[in-house]
Amino acid sequence: MTLLSILGVLSSAIYSGTSLLYTTLGEVIDERAGIVNLGLEGVLLVSASSGFAVTSLSGNPYLGILVSMLAGGLMNMLLGYLAITRKANQLASGLALMFFGFGLSSLIGKSFVGEKINSLTRFVLPGTADLPLKYSSLFKFDLLIYLVVPMAILVWWLLYRTRWGLGVRAVGENADTAYASGRNPNLVRYQALFVGGMLAGLGAAHLAIAYATNWTEGMTAGRGFIAVALVIFSKWHPLRAIVGALVFSGAVAFQLLLQSSGVQVSPYLLDTIPYLLTLIVLIAWGGNRRNAAPAMLGRVYQGSG
Repeated sequence: MTLLSILGVLSSAIYSGTSLLYTTLGEVIDERAGIVNLGLEGVLLVSASSGFAVTSLSGNPYLGILVSMLAGGLMNMLLGYLAITRKANQLASGLALMFFGFGLSSLIGKSFVGEKINSLTRFVLPGTADLPLKYSSLFKFDLLIYLVVPMAILVWWLLYRTRWGLGVRAVGENADTAYASGRNPNLVRYQALFVGGMLAGLGAAHLAIAYATNWTEGMTAGRGFIAVALVIFSKWHPLRAIVGALVFSGAVAFQLLLQSSGVQVSPYLLDTIPYLLTLIVLIAWGGNRRNAAPAMLGRVYQGSG
């Protein structure tokens, strides 16, 4: 494997991993508040289709990003209404949200299949401008890529260094105790879901507007479920999620390299490499999840707060 191939895999991993990391960060916030969002795939699809549609109509990708974030937050509010206000089972509510998202995104995106849009401007990574073009061209990234690691740090700061983050974690650990301390568990969960949904929408926007620059039905290809798995891998910690996103996206980039290199292996088998790696990671790391998972995760809060 040549240096150019290695750098190509790294560049591709950064591009494809950005949307996944934003989504995972959003799910970390959701689950820290005690809500499991199995409807994340539907949230991503609706956000991606909405943002792409607005970008196509307006010609402004940044407006499309804002719409994607708003769509993600509103989709999570539907989950909040079912799981928090109506006290429905979180897993069933998430699956219902996912199927709703499949249908709604198909409806929104139907008229925009094959449309061309203005993508985000790409900037050369500092320090690589003097490299030969075949190398420097691999490291021209858009604004959302440059912001993703600072966003992970910001989420960590919000969760572990602010009163709001303390409230989110308190509700996720013991909602009754949080209520006794003067917090409204339902309100905190709604806030966490909206913020988490906006981050998922940001990830979807990067996927559709900056990375793929097109809309096709089901384009998220299971990224919502992978994000849920990466939350477990990261042990519900936003900074560890960076590693998880790079590992998965690196596996995707590696299997694409193998296919383009003409390796005599079925492409369908190669397509399973990233998901197989995810399963292996979960098997290796999942044993200690009880020590890291919020105690109220997946449980319905029966109080009136």
